[in-house]
Amino acid sequence: MSGTEGFDPDRVKCVVWDLDGTLWDEIAVESATDALPVPRPRMLAAIDALADRGVLSSIASRSAPSVLGRLDDVPGLRARFLAPQVSWQDKSESLRAIAKDLGIAVEALLLVDDSPYERAEVEALLPGVRTLDPAEVPALLAAFEGREETPESRARVHRYRTEETRRAEAERFRGTREEFLRRCGMRLTVGAAMPEEIPRALELAARTHRLNSSGLTPDRLRELAGSAGHELFTAAMTDRFGDYGVIGAALVDGTAPAVRSVPLLALSCRVAGRGAAAAFLFRLMERSRAAGAEEFRVTLRPTDANLEMRMLLRQAGLRRTDDTADTADTADTAAGAVLGRSLHGDLPEPPAWLHVSDREDTEA
Repeated sequence: MSGTEGFDPDRVKCVVWDLDGTLWDEIAVESATDALPVPRPRMLAAIDALADRGVLSSIASRSAPSVLGRLDDVPGLRARFLAPQVSWQDKSESLRAIAKDLGIAVEALLLVDDSPYERAEVEALLPGVRTLDPAEVPALLAAFEGREETPESRARVHRYRTEETRRAEAERFRGTREEFLRRCGMRLTVGAAMPEEIPRALELAARTHRLNSSGLTPDRLRELAGSAGHELFTAAMTDRFGDYGVIGAALVDGTAPAVRSVPLLALSCRVAGRGAAAAFLFRLMERSRAAGAEEFRVTLRPTDANLEMRMLLRQAGLRRTDDTADTADTADTAAGAVLGRSLHGDLPEPPAWLHVSDREDTEA
């Protein structure tokens, strides 16, 4: 897809920038010296403006790999980019590598490239990726103007940088995956959403896809969270490398005394594969039982992206119910189903490597 027409900024997590003719005017490998061309100030300003709104930036350039090492020679330049790819491989392959390194779907990338050929190659092989000419960057920024800047969004680049450190250490670690996760010292804290966390919860509802149960819109989530009998919960995580921030949000409907229903469960893809999604879900079950509920339900709207969430719910013992009342007030999940399970007997336990606590316990 090319251009900004019909553009949905909530689907873009990372903008990938070409170098020659895009980030700067000249061709780096044709320089008479080792000095890189001077970056275009308007492009650097665009990268910084996107970072303030939680949008990452990377590089995909068909050039000599040595160019990547020379980025460190320009103060502050290399730090703007995550998982950069500089090689002679096709742009589509570079984008696949970036998505894999960042742990996001390739469709969450957007390419800015001055070459019509490169844009066409990506559009043909990665049809879910939008491409733009550099002249369209102002329109790109305009599309993000309405997105609220939050402490979480401003910290996102730093947190992905920390994730690079985690990944590098995991690659060097000689033990098993579980042994490494135990070594990380992960701690998950669950509690009712604090006012300053609500923008992040709304962002998770809008921007998560792999670990999103229903696709409830932010506006509908805000409306339901403010209605009687509903409560919005968040989950935050830390480990020895740093703070993940708020990585999960769940809306819990307690209007039926014997049932706790979850119209939305959403978690950041940054914690996929670390047990955080399961631990959050299990703690919600425990809290529901402690509040006197006998049954726990989750609204699920299956999509091409949320197979991981569907598997999690099944592994937690939730099965489709015949009762569709839970979806009656959530029109955004019209094609969804209600999955439920009894809260009697043993409940699933979180992974052994992850310490889980309630925020109230932490503050006490």
